[in-house]
Amino acid sequence: MKTNTDLIAKLEQTIENIPDFPKPGIQFKDITPIFLKPELYEDIITDLVDFSRGKIDAVCGIESRGYLFGIAIAVALKVPFVLIRKAGKLPPPYIGQKYELEYGSAEIEMRKGQIKPGQRILIHDDLLATGGTTEAAAKLVEKQGATVSQFSFLIGLEALQGEKRLQHFNAEVYSILNY
Repeated sequence: MKTNTDLIAKLEQTIENIPDFPKPGIQFKDITPIFLKPELYEDIITDLVDFSRGKIDAVCGIESRGYLFGIAIAVALKVPFVLIRKAGKLPPPYIGQKYELEYGSAEIEMRKGQIKPGQRILIHDDLLATGGTTEAAAKLVEKQGATVSQFSFLIGLEALQGEKRLQHFNAEVYSILNY
């Protein structure tokens, strides 16, 4: 996909770097200023929609910031949007997938039957770091017989090599902005 240098420049001017949050040594990328600029939000959605147009049957968004853009992508493409949530937040029937964190483990869930076998799925989140949560989301999709055809993110943190962790899904990976 062609790089949108104007969009990247606008994002770099808008996203705030918050040092030592949520803990020392972390450089937090605060995306909330984007929502103060409706035209910028619209440009982001247009870019993400262009990446996926004609290639997917549904969008899965990862809680919670994946919803901020994922729903708009799904609406623009006229495809369903499926929530992927932290464990214990969805009513049954649901399926879960555990994954490892730096210290401990976590689990995400999705409702059974909201995606269908054979569907091509876009998994969207705001940020790709180590890829653990995104990989777990892709495994949930595969458990239901669908295929992850794309991953999209607003931001990719290249040094954490999350994209490498997603390679075995043979899906396109796209981040608008990379650090």
